Amino acid sequence: MYYEDTDAGGIVYYGNYLKFMERARTEWLRSRGIDVARLADTDRLMFTVRAITLEFLKPARLSDNLDVSVAVGRMRKVSVELEQAVVRAGDVLCTGQVRLACVDVDTLRPKAVPKTLVGET
Repeated sequence: MYYEDTDAGGIVYYGNYLKFMERARTEWLRSRGIDVARLADTDRLMFTVRAITLEFLKPARLSDNLDVSVAVGRMRKVSVELEQAVVRAGDVLCTGQVRLACVDVDTLRPKAVPKTLVGET
């Protein structure tokens, strides 16, 4: 963690956990061959956060090295539910459940989740 991630007391600001989880989701999609920019340009679809729940268990601090995990909780036709965790040296600091809706870029109407994600568990 860097100074920019913390408050005056050296504790990671709670809103930054959302950024960390967003970055992990982007990397998770990339690891499955999905480039979000290309997905929007070529397939005319994107993922939007429909719902998110976070539980803060322990604080992260300046200079901590954190890992953020992503696992599929449930796959639906037009949405994906993900389980995420922010971990420091095996110690879970924050957990989150995120529901992503797959939508058409132009109409913002629901659209089927890409086939490359269907079947994930």
